[in-house]
Amino acid sequence: MQILDGKALAQKIEEKVSLGAKELKVKTGRVPGLAVILVGHDPASQAYVGMKKKACDRAGFYSVTHEMPDDISQDAIVKTIEMMNLNPNIDGILIQLPLPKHIDTTKILEVVAPTKDVDGFHPYNVGRLATGLDGFVPCTPLGVMELLAEYHIDPKGKNCCVVGASNIVGKPMAALLLNANATV
Repeated sequence: MQILDGKALAQKIEEKVSLGAKELKVKTGRVPGLAVILVGHDPASQAYVGMKKKACDRAGFYSVTHEMPDDISQDAIVKTIEMMNLNPNIDGILIQLPLPKHIDTTKILEVVAPTKDVDGFHPYNVGRLATGLDGFVPCTPLGVMELLAEYHIDPKGKNCCVVGASNIVGKPMAALLLNANATV
């Protein structure tokens, strides 16, 4: 049995991304920018966003978190996203889920420009994934595929079982495996 070390791979990828960010700064004078929308005070969401901020700092990215109260209006969130869509210093936008019940999550995810949808949740990116085209992909399934590649595990021709059918992990994981010619 072989243990797949995701932590070591994550560090390796982070170092590669950090080098890329440094090269971009030398060539263009700019650094990649990530913006996060965080609604409410969910401790797990706050911890996750905090980890993303630290990762951005280590990689040399500019990052900003828009912290919003639980009772914020949907229109206020939409306006903030539209502002970030137009901001040339922001290359990626994350909407930290879950959102409060009075917010239409689908509508909010659709407002994010597909070219800045680094979570891969916009219908445009979901469609590109489903049809085997390049685009943004949710991070957990993409991380699984990176882990398989790192350890030279080719899913082609293999029977793969995906437990769960969420839009964040299960469905995109199945799509990535199907795109790699596995039977799911």
